[in-house]
Amino acid sequence: MSLSLGLLPLALVGLLVGVLIGCVGIGGVLLVPALTYLGGMDIQVAIASCMLSYLFSGLVGAIAYSRHGSIRWGMCGSLALGAMPGAYLGALAVSVVPGMWLEVLIAVLILFAGINALGERDDAGRPAVELDHLRLTAIGALTGFGSAMSGTGGPLILVPLLVWLNLPVLTAVGLSQVIQLPVASLATLGNLTHGRIDWAVGLGIALLLMLGVAVGARIAHRVSAGGLKRVVAFALIGVGTLIVARLGYPLLRAALA
Repeated sequence: MSLSLGLLPLALVGLLVGVLIGCVGIGGVLLVPALTYLGGMDIQVAIASCMLSYLFSGLVGAIAYSRHGSIRWGMCGSLALGAMPGAYLGALAVSVVPGMWLEVLIAVLILFAGINALGERDDAGRPAVELDHLRLTAIGALTGFGSAMSGTGGPLILVPLLVWLNLPVLTAVGLSQVIQLPVASLATLGNLTHGRIDWAVGLGIALLLMLGVAVGARIAHRVSAGGLKRVVAFALIGVGTLIVARLGYPLLRAALA
């Protein structure tokens, strides 16, 4: 599939998204709008191609955060147990849900993530929170389904949930790197069976994401994430508002006609 506006703008977006994913976990939600609005791709194909790329970015992110001791591996199994069936079901839903409703879902997730990031507090000195197996599995299932439905990979849903439950931000972001692997694997399997993947786009984005995630993970462990989260929050709110405006414009024009 040829992209309508060339590769350079999309390459820059892919690299930026990788840095954001590696640094604060939030960023993958910008990829699907970039591919659909800048690249002219069908939204279902864009979602499937992005999910493929998260296999690679998740691997790099998990390795980077593991080296810094920022992943609580005991929580990963329960999260993955829920995320895998959730991601597969989400991928099946993509093939039957109209594109407009997928855009609405993505816009809602973008706005939620942005508003949530603005309201987050500094987690310095927070006691570690233990979540039981059942709650972690339920969180994983919600993360897997919503991520596969929207093409966001996992961090966008998981990080706000875990921070809301008082886990430290670095721990939440570290777990979100790992959760990309089962989510992307099962979603890609579902997309192979019931959807369509643009392999050239997916693998090209994967390379950019891996580079960006490696840089972002280094930044996250060297500077405070507070300022970065605020920048990301405003960017997400802006993108979500633009998508809502784009969806609402035809309805407003029809109402005024």
